[in-house]
Amino acid sequence: ENELGVQAPVGFWDPMGLSRDGDVSAFKRRRSTEIKHGRVSMLAAMGYITPEIAGKWPGYLSYTANLKFADVPNGLAAISKVPFFGWFQILLWGGFVESGVDFGGDINATPGEVGFKPPLLASDDEAVKKRRLNAELANGRLAMMAIIGMFFQDGLTGSAWGD
Repeated sequence: ENELGVQAPVGFWDPMGLSRDGDVSAFKRRRSTEIKHGRVSMLAAMGYITPEIAGKWPGYLSYTANLKFADVPNGLAAISKVPFFGWFQILLWGGFVESGVDFGGDINATPGEVGFKPPLLASDDEAVKKRRLNAELANGRLAMMAIIGMFFQDGLTGSAWGD
């Protein structure tokens, strides 16, 4: 009940009883995974929305395929339009980022702390830090539900926004 992420009105929510055994290392691993998935989901939700609001970059996504950014549709339809080497670059970058950090090192220390303290967000004040970490967990949980909802809507209607 004293862990981060325990918030009203639900409190400590563990409907499957995964933390019932009291295994601290398993709890930290799950919490670390929750934070990472929340961060990725927040970025994914913003990435899904941003082209609709701000527009797309000018220029070419691929000169060789004569594909402009403006030609790539929003939502899941974009998956088939991005060339193979575009996906290869994305996966290569992801692998580089994952190999450059102490993957899983935060599980042994404090879940979510990967050694980077963003200016204006990090704080040494424990009360402020706890409030911000609780907000990150809550927003990450919301973003996980939001992005999966966007995927379902797009998959069912064929449109990123139900147009």
